[in-house]
Formats: sequence, C-alpha cells, structure tokens
Amino acid sequence: MNFTPDKAITEPRIFRVKSFVAAGCQGNPAGVCLLPLPRDDDYYKKAAIKMAAPETAFVCKSDDIYQLRWFTRAGREVDLCGHATLAAASILWDRGYVNPDKIIPFTTRSGILSAKREGDCVTLDFPREKITEIKDSEYDFGEILGLSPLYVGKTSFDYLVVAESEESVKNLKPDLEKIKTVRTRGIIVSARSSHAEYDFVSRFFAPLVGIDEDPVTGSAHGALGVYWSGVLNKNNLVGYQASREGGMVRVTVLKDRILLNGRTREVAVDDELKRIILSYG
Repeated sequence: MNFTPDKAITEPRIFRVKSFVAAGCQGNPAGVCLLPLPRDDDYYKKAAIKMAAPETAFVCKSDDIYQLRWFTRAGREVDLCGHATLAAASILWDRGYVNPDKIIPFTTRSGILSAKREGDCVTLDFPREKITEIKDSEYDFGEILGLSPLYVGKTSFDYLVVAESEESVKNLKPDLEKIKTVRTRGIIVSARSSHAEYDFVSRFFAPLVGIDEDPVTGSAHGALGVYWSGVLNKNNLVGYQASREGGMVRVTVLKDRILLNGRTREVAVDDELKRIILSYG
C-alpha cells in the first residue's frame, strides 16, 4: 500500500459541516477552522460568533497531535463538543490533511479524544459520563419543562431529565428563561423510544451558553448512552435527537469510554463570510 504523508495546515481554512445526518435528519451544523498556529481567544470568539453555527471547532497541529477547541455562536468556550469534533475529523480526512485510514488524536479541555473513519461514518472515542441521581433537586423541573419527570440525574455538564414518553419529549415547550436559572451547561430531556429504529429519544436545551435548543448533541450522548444502557441492558444503542433538524447517534458503551458514531455532510461557506473571518487579527 502506498503511503501518502499527511498534508500540513499552511494557511487558515474555513469550512461548514453537518454532523449526525441520517435519512430525514439534517444533523447539526458546525464551523471548522483549520489554523497553522494557535490564535488568541479573542480571535476564536469573534470567528465563532461570525460563523453563527451552534459550535465552531478550531484545529491546529502540534507535533503529531491536533489541538482542538470549541466555541459557541455566543463566543463561549465549551469543555466538550461531539458534533464539531465529528466535523473537524471529517474535514481533516476529506481535504487530505490526514490519511483516511489513520486515527486522529485530539488534545482538548476534556483530555485526549480520538476519531476513526469507518466506511461513510466517523466514530469518536469520548469519556464515559458519570450520572448521579438527584432525588431532591433545588430546581422544579416539572415547572421548568412542563412535564412530570420520571428521573432526574446530574452529569459533569448537564442535568438529565427522563420523561414518560417519546411524544412528551417531542411536544416539549420548555421555559427557556427558567432554564437559564439552572446552573449547568444545559438540560437533556429523554425518553424510551416508541419506534424500532432507535432506542431512545432526546432533546437538549442550553440557552445559558447561547444555544436555545441544540440540533444534535454528541457530548450529551455520553450520558444518554450510560443511562439507557443500564435501563435497556444493552451496550449498543441508537439515539434520535428530536430537534427541528433531527439527528441520529449510534452509541457503544464501554467500561471507561463511550463511542459515538455518525455521518457528516460538508456544506458550502459563503466566500464573503470566509473573507471576514480570515481577516480577524
């Protein structure tokens, strides 16, 4: 087999990718900014705000590992983002920066993450979340979400609220101003699936970090996989995020890690938007 060396990132490049796409699902748009060298936080914030995707991934290479940071469209840095990592890995392979048969390691605020190409999908190796059940919460999730929770748990980043049915999750109309008073990144709402194509359904709300409702939240599936694996007694699951755009995430629960698998699709970025973002100092 002929070996082609990885291509260096010699100039800033801007891309847009939809992650966790599937039949009938548009997935979650992410910005991807490849940089020859790290930039200051002001650049990342301004570029992410202008890109206006739920999150933008900023990638630069140091030795044999890629440095990866994520910023929301409100200019807030986050500790972990699944869909933008999926998008960044896809661009690195598709644009020739990394050979498609190579695993891509990323160094992030959540430790070392990796991405592997498997056919037309990407598999991410992420931390397995720990969930602590909350029996006497300081928040009235029934009032905040407009439903009666069957279970409330706390993860490293979010609250997880389990509802009685898939329909109650799909029809949910939460009070976003009240969600802003909850001192976490966001709230995951989930229920057991009533369809054979997937095991559970979810939605994710994070207005405090500038995302009223996230189309598809890869990082939340680190917790969702753990929870539903225990309830359904299976380690390989499929989650459907029932946002307006929709997305499918395949989850494999391991002893210490979570594998998240999904498809991506690159979409065009307006030349004027590229020019503005690349002009930032």
